[in-house]
Amino acid sequence: MSEYQYYEFQAIDRPLSDADRRALRDLSSRARITATSFTNSYEWGDFKGDPNELMERWFDLHLYLANWGSRRLMMRLPTRLVDRDRLGTFLRNDEHSMFRIAGENVILSIWRDELEPGDWDDGESWLAILSPLRADVLAGDLRLFYLIWLMDVEIEAVEPDEPEPTPGLGPLTDALEAFAEFFCIDRDLLRAAAEQSSAPDGLLPEMAGRIVAAMSDAEKTSLLVRIFNGEPHVPAELRAWVRARSELQTATSPGALRTAADLLTRAREIRLARERAEAEHAEAQRRLEAELAEKAREVRLEVIRRRGESVWSDVEDEIGRRNPAGYDKAAALLSDLLALAEKQDSVEEFRLRLQSIRERHAGKGRFIERLATLG
Repeated sequence: MSEYQYYEFQAIDRPLSDADRRALRDLSSRARITATSFTNSYEWGDFKGDPNELMERWFDLHLYLANWGSRRLMMRLPTRLVDRDRLGTFLRNDEHSMFRIAGENVILSIWRDELEPGDWDDGESWLAILSPLRADVLAGDLRLFYLIWLMDVEIEAVEPDEPEPTPGLGPLTDALEAFAEFFCIDRDLLRAAAEQSSAPDGLLPEMAGRIVAAMSDAEKTSLLVRIFNGEPHVPAELRAWVRARSELQTATSPGALRTAADLLTRAREIRLARERAEAEHAEAQRRLEAELAEKAREVRLEVIRRRGESVWSDVEDEIGRRNPAGYDKAAALLSDLLALAEKQDSVEEFRLRLQSIRERHAGKGRFIERLATLG
């Protein structure tokens, strides 16, 4: 397969009508189209549609993956629910993201190219894992944008003294961890950022009751009426409202924020500690395997000692098979016989018998090659 591209779109706020699906079918005869999704992959050729147009007209989420290292995530959000001034504290650079106005919505595009993800990935499971991020953003959890900022930190597109946009990143949700994996964010840098907690959700359960209780009757009635009318984003708006007020009550002083340089330094410390731990683990594993191999060897040598001359007969039988498996088995038996001779101080006798075997089977070049390790 010389190239592979995967496209997936999700409609969340409004399902696709029959007319919508017919219009989408005109763009692709082989795509999987449902009332809430459009999915297609290409091993040759390319998608004829424009993802930007599809997002404007029909969809709320889009994921793109190509096996040459390109990855995209797009998210459509109602403009009235997005505080773009606040998000500006996260997105001071445009190396990996941009906002675009599309009618009553804004479309967030996130990308990264020339990645080396490693194992083969067909892309099919990613959007389902990442989709909760949209609801989290609408509910005021802006740690997605911290991760975008962290991508800029990783490539040193952020000034060293620039403070982090929130006081920490942890604890990470499954969707945030999936985002970091999808865009191949350095795991040590991610761990450094997550060592400190932004703690919005940790405060909400206790604080939410007090904040909601302080709302006026008119505000509560308005919320209930909007829920009754089926407005889709009211719960998210309420969570964002509560979160904003809880953050005001637990504001972090600017001096407590870490800088990009702090995070990069801490990531290096984490990387060195991890590599040291991995090396120690690998060495311990090597020693354990060596001990187990030595025990198995001792058991094998004892069996050979008890069998005596019959083992030499087995060597001849295996050579007589005239195939690679037989030669390998004969060489392995001879190696064990040499080890046993060393233990019994009878190496000279072994070498005389080995020389006899060499002379009798000199025409079997493949077998003679296998004896090279025996000298």
